[in-house]
Amino acid sequence: MLEELTIKNYALIEDLVINFDPGLNILSGETGAGKSIVIGAIGLIIGSKGDASSIRSGCSESNVSCVIKIPKGNEAVDWLEEHEIEPEDERIIIRRVVRQSGRGSIFIQSVPSSRKNLEELSSYIFDMHGQHSHQSLLNIENQRKLVDRYAGVEEDVYKLKNNFLKLSELKADLENMKKTESDLIMERELLVKSIDEIDKANLNLDEESDLVKERTILLQHDKLIEYLAICRNALSEHPSGALAVLRTGRAAMDDLSNTVGSLKPLSIRLDNAFYEIEDVFESLGQFQDTIDFTPGKLEECEDRLQLIHILQKKYGSTIKEILEYKDQADNKIISMETFEGDRIRQEEAILTLEKQVIQNAGGISKKRIEFGKKLEDKIKTNLVPMGMPKAVFKVEVSLRENNAGKPSCGPTGLDKIEYLISPNEGEPLKPLKNIASGGELSRIMLSIKSVLAESDSVLSLIFDEIDTGIGGEVALSVGDHLAEIGKRRQILCITHLASIAVHADRHIKVEKNVVDGRTVTTIKTINEVDRVSEIARMLSGDISGMASLDHAQELLDKYSS
Repeated sequence: MLEELTIKNYALIEDLVINFDPGLNILSGETGAGKSIVIGAIGLIIGSKGDASSIRSGCSESNVSCVIKIPKGNEAVDWLEEHEIEPEDERIIIRRVVRQSGRGSIFIQSVPSSRKNLEELSSYIFDMHGQHSHQSLLNIENQRKLVDRYAGVEEDVYKLKNNFLKLSELKADLENMKKTESDLIMERELLVKSIDEIDKANLNLDEESDLVKERTILLQHDKLIEYLAICRNALSEHPSGALAVLRTGRAAMDDLSNTVGSLKPLSIRLDNAFYEIEDVFESLGQFQDTIDFTPGKLEECEDRLQLIHILQKKYGSTIKEILEYKDQADNKIISMETFEGDRIRQEEAILTLEKQVIQNAGGISKKRIEFGKKLEDKIKTNLVPMGMPKAVFKVEVSLRENNAGKPSCGPTGLDKIEYLISPNEGEPLKPLKNIASGGELSRIMLSIKSVLAESDSVLSLIFDEIDTGIGGEVALSVGDHLAEIGKRRQILCITHLASIAVHADRHIKVEKNVVDGRTVTTIKTINEVDRVSEIARMLSGDISGMASLDHAQELLDKYSS
């Protein structure tokens, strides 16, 4: 609710502070006094485009600010929280600066903001009738929301939206699973092939080093044979071999040590040397027996090493890493076997949730159609006393369509909801946004607001053209409707009609005066005698005639709250 509006250096306004009350706030005054200037200033704080031409002559900038009370639970509170803006005592201050340079500023609670954000926030707080850009009921999404509130299905739609979003996530996950499954099939084939290749190789951990040693030996087998022959011949029992010579020496040493006891240790040492050399001779023989010098052995060794090197390039730099890769591949194939089951379960979950979403959406559609018809009837009934007896109003509930033109369910259900109107007999039904007459549109809006007063969450309604082209009984009816809505919502209404103004909870008179040689717009809240005079002026233009004053007093006595 708008509590206070401060306007500085805007058009004919030098410095004004206007306080507003809950209920019906009426702004009246002579033509040209500046009522529309006040509405223009309000337009700035709800997101209208700033225009440097509106800055008061001789000033570099104009400032408009306001204090707005937003009760807990209003959608504007959620918006503020989402944008990390903290109200104070359920109130926020909006300030708008328009500069000659064209670079204006917008602040919400001292937080710099964009005009787009200001428009978003104000759409939850204000409806301005007379300037289409601020009429929330011209927005099809808001039309749907109001029908849902009227039908009592808001909570159902909220749950449907959550389920729809969850369903979309499940479907997206399934698509990723299908893409993954295709990749997994290819990967599994490669893994099986790799495992088979490693298995056929039948690798051993120490095999590579053994093969390298064997190849080294095989590459030098001629020299090895020659060296072995030389060593064995030199150490053998051949008459000139070491063992034969040592055996003779041992016999002599035995005789010597038997004679000279002190030489016994040397005899033992010689025996040990003999046995050591004999062991070396025998070990060389055994080594010679183990060396395979058969034709093709070197080639077989080279082929085996080449196979290992090929596997190392593919699966790991060592045989250990190759075998580890094979174990990992085995485990991965096992995990892949559970993937198909996961996909099937995902598909089943999607089918179950789809049925639930369609079923819930169908139930919501039935209520929308049912209550949409009730809404039509009530609004058509309200339009009659507002001077539109032949008007036809329709809440069109049609199936949503996808890009291919086929019915589809969206986050809010199966339906597309739009308000259509035929103001005059014989005219086709048209969307509300296509209504040309501002006064006509304002009365349609007033009729809708009368029915949806409890459902609509907008806090303040602003009517600038509601009395255009009406009078008599219609004006009285419009006044009654404004007063009734004023019991639930704040209304700011500019009017030239006394039959509307007498319903005011707060009556603000806008005047134009000359101060120090300059024209300025001023305002004052009027009551009692001043109000009688203003109503008399609105009735006949005569503020001194007793007939006008008596009529004014009579109207105030009858309709004043």
